[in-house]
This record gives sequence, C-alpha cells and structure tokens, in this order.
Amino acid sequence: MVDVTGNPLDPAPVEDSDPLAILPGYTLRRAANAMMAELGTLLGEVDLRVSEASILLLIDGRATMTSTQIGAALDIRSANMAPLVARLDARGLVARVPLDGKSLAVVLTDAGRRVLGEVRRITQDFERDLMRRIPTEHRDHFVPALNALWR
Repeated sequence: MVDVTGNPLDPAPVEDSDPLAILPGYTLRRAANAMMAELGTLLGEVDLRVSEASILLLIDGRATMTSTQIGAALDIRSANMAPLVARLDARGLVARVPLDGKSLAVVLTDAGRRVLGEVRRITQDFERDLMRRIPTEHRDHFVPALNALWR
C-alpha cells in the first residue's frame, strides 16, 4: 500500500496503532460519523434527527421547494423523503402547499420557524466547536478541502 503521495506505507503493528487511521477515506468516514452522531445527540434537544434539521435549514425562505428537490439537494432518496416530511408535518413544523396543480411545496410553519431558531443555535454552536478542534493552521482550508471531495 502507498500513501497519497505514492510513498510506501509502513503501518505500525496492529497492536500498536489503528492500521486504518492511515487511510484518508476511512479516516474521513470515521470523522464524519463521529461528528454526525454528536450533532444528532445535540439535536435531540428539539427532538429532531440530523436529516430533519437539514430539511428545516434548507427550506427556510424557499416557498417553492418540492420534496423531490429537497431530497436531491440533501442526497436523500425519494423513498426516505416521504416519512421525513410526514414526521415534520405531523409535528406541525412544515406544511405542504400546492404549487402548480400537481406539485406540492414543503414550507415552514410558524412552529417550524420557532424550532428552526433552536436548530440554528444548536448547529452554530456545534460548527464553532468543530472548527475549534481543527488545528489553527488548517482551519482556513478545511472546508474548501472537504468541498473539493464532493463538488
């Protein structure tokens, strides 16, 4: 095996370290899973999952987003969107309103806007804490580097 520069990897014995920690993709997945689990715990304060909070953040100020468009933006399959929107609707956080006779937009209700305020606070605190964990010399290029992997 070689590292990202093409140099041979000389991993420490398994008993001394984690042999997967030298693999960028695996390490990225571990970090993402850990951070999303932490955010999920924090969002429990408002009884929302990360995906549900993401929907509220996305549709804020957008009166014409359909469930299909939301799913595409958040990379959520259509089969999974229906129960997510249904749960938000049942809680009175979103409403489905007619757009053009055949499509429905998913919009925030007044209750949804109130919960969104809490979601923003939780998310901003989480993001601020996450960035504090990144060494200072890496903070400026951290988000651009992540974006380069998926955009």
